[in-house]
Amino acid sequence: MNKVFLIGRLSRDPELRHTTSGTAVCQINVAISRPVSQGTEPQTDFINVTVWNKQAENVAKYLAKGRQIAVEGRIQTRNYDNNEGKKTYVTEVIASNVEFLGSANDNNRVVNNENLNENPFDSEPVMDTTSVDNDPFASFGEKVEISDSELPF
Repeated sequence: MNKVFLIGRLSRDPELRHTTSGTAVCQINVAISRPVSQGTEPQTDFINVTVWNKQAENVAKYLAKGRQIAVEGRIQTRNYDNNEGKKTYVTEVIASNVEFLGSANDNNRVVNNENLNENPFDSEPVMDTTSVDNDPFASFGEKVEISDSELPF
């Protein structure tokens, strides 16, 4: 089984690119503090993470350096020949899920001119009271009468 869970902060802003076929790919680097014994110098690991598709676009749009995130994914290794002809090995996490956690500045940070703390579910839905009999579903087709005997439960 190859599964990894990480919680940390972005050590730099996300880098969004697109493949030649137009698929979004975003590179992020997650800083994770290592548990250490008391009296020793704190240590941090910097993990390279690759995010694909729509989630990559959301990460690039809504996250910035310092934001806390949780990443679920798998570890992948690959290699390539660098400019000097030397084989270079890369180990990274391929994200299957990225969750936005806290923010860098006490949850008051605004990124890309959008308030990240605004919850679209905080307000009540607005009901259209101009429809027939104040029925919000009146514009979805004909009314159907169903008797209790026709219900499957």
